Amino acid sequence: MKSDEKFSVFNDIIEEMTYVYRHDNRPWLIGYSGGKDSSLLVNLVVETVARLPEQERTKKIFIVTSDTGVENPIVKRYMHTSSGKINEFSQNNNANITADIIYPDVSQSYWSLVIGLGYPTPEPPGFRWCTERLKILPMNRYTNGIIEKYGEVIILLGVRKAESQTRRRSISSREIEGKLLIPHSDIAKAYMYNPLTEIPNELVWEYLLKDNGISAWGVDMKYLFSLYQGVDLGEEQSVVGQIDKDKIPVTGNSRFGCWCCTIVKEDKSLQRFIDSGATELIPLREFRNWLVSIRQNPEFRDNKRRNGKVYQKANGEYGFGPFKMSARQEILKRLLQLQKDTGFTLITNEELKMIDTLWDMEGDLSRRRLVDLYYDVFGKRLVWDEYKEPLYDFEIIRTLQEAAEESEIPFELITKLIVMINSNKYIAKSSKLKKEFDRLLSEEWIHFDTIKEGLKNED
Repeated sequence: MKSDEKFSVFNDIIEEMTYVYRHDNRPWLIGYSGGKDSSLLVNLVVETVARLPEQERTKKIFIVTSDTGVENPIVKRYMHTSSGKINEFSQNNNANITADIIYPDVSQSYWSLVIGLGYPTPEPPGFRWCTERLKILPMNRYTNGIIEKYGEVIILLGVRKAESQTRRRSISSREIEGKLLIPHSDIAKAYMYNPLTEIPNELVWEYLLKDNGISAWGVDMKYLFSLYQGVDLGEEQSVVGQIDKDKIPVTGNSRFGCWCCTIVKEDKSLQRFIDSGATELIPLREFRNWLVSIRQNPEFRDNKRRNGKVYQKANGEYGFGPFKMSARQEILKRLLQLQKDTGFTLITNEELKMIDTLWDMEGDLSRRRLVDLYYDVFGKRLVWDEYKEPLYDFEIIRTLQEAAEESEIPFELITKLIVMINSNKYIAKSSKLKKEFDRLLSEEWIHFDTIKEGLKNED
């Protein structure tokens, strides 16, 4: 079969896209992950715009990449490079395309929650707090910003029925026969456009690798192809041309994922990069495996939840709460050392500042734990280090701790009361301070042993 005949389906898609493009002035929004399907979608969009006369390239197109802050460093570098190339192409060709990279709010970042607040790392099957905070919320915020500015938006999706049975059912359930644009089920004034639903797996790579693998915006798709090598996560496999000289199967369902993902038992994606020669990722894999190992370790986990509640299992064991402060310090110390050893940016200064603030609110009376820990690892001071003065000097803190132990009062309660009073000392209404005081003293963990003893006596 001639190449033109084989790719005729893509020419049909470009013609359809051209029709939708010219139909109105509503902006397009594309979520670009750097994977094969979103790359195919962006490629077709760029080709569509490039075929239009320059004076007709009036529609705003936003191509958005989500950087969760915990992306595989190799994939992250590719995503950022590709996004920059899209902007370069748009500027040189007056394409009216903007490629943006979005990030989670620093208060909702992975490390702010795990290290700052002690959130347990995500765990299968259902404890998966990360996706919404790291990807969905930033994308919704970006989308709503476009809607607020332009009134409506059309979201182009790169999903295909050939990807999996689950996706096939999901796509089919949203289709409205005879309509190209489908109202979004959750976002008002947003419409979905699915141009790739019928494209089979084998054609995706063949199309991306045409023209010696150089995409419409100048990125080498052969490099992307190499990132997919050797993963076996899906139903369908296809080997394309001679790019894969060893005939390693390429799956249509592979996902790169976050380098520190603890949802999976074994991170095959990270391992595959290492097996392919990216030995600089070995320390990241070891750190990730250590994170998994401490999740169910009582030495690292508190026995009360963040709201102060305590629960006891039928066998008498306490249920786990967040990571203890000592565990969070150990995680941060190892993460900073990993960053120093590898040269990868694994945690930002903005996140460190947020964690520092959270630790102060969690009862760090010294206010020096984080900045001193950073200095111990890197041998240099953070920019805000000089402003970190303790609430009390170390001698007073030690005296308070000894007095609490003698009186059999949890020192954690003392530190929380001090922080609470300090945080509210400029509040004019005394009722707010009283309410906070009562809330702290009413937390279940403080009275749990007394409650248990009372229930035992009733029996």
